[in-house]
Amino acid sequence: MAEFKIKPLGDRVVVKPMEPEEKTKGGIILPDTAKEKPQEGKVVAVGRGKLDEDGKPIKMEVKVGDIVLYGKYAGTEVTVDNETYMILREEDILGIVVK
Repeated sequence: MAEFKIKPLGDRVVVKPMEPEEKTKGGIILPDTAKEKPQEGKVVAVGRGKLDEDGKPIKMEVKVGDIVLYGKYAGTEVTVDNETYMILREEDILGIVVK
């Protein structure tokens, strides 16, 4: 895999949002205006973590490749090479999806 073009700093994480569902569980196809903002995505880059009182980095709990859930209004949306990404603080991540 080529190196990602954004290197997050500190406890920030870059997430590629997953596409919202095209239809409901009942089979109803949703128009673009009815789709909710995605709150699930794949981690594509992580910073080195926060620093403790002694200046040593605190290990991040998420890693590249994790599928995570994040708050609806968390983070900052950025576009790189016509792809949309979210830059979040690790504390904005609600959990890791375990499959």
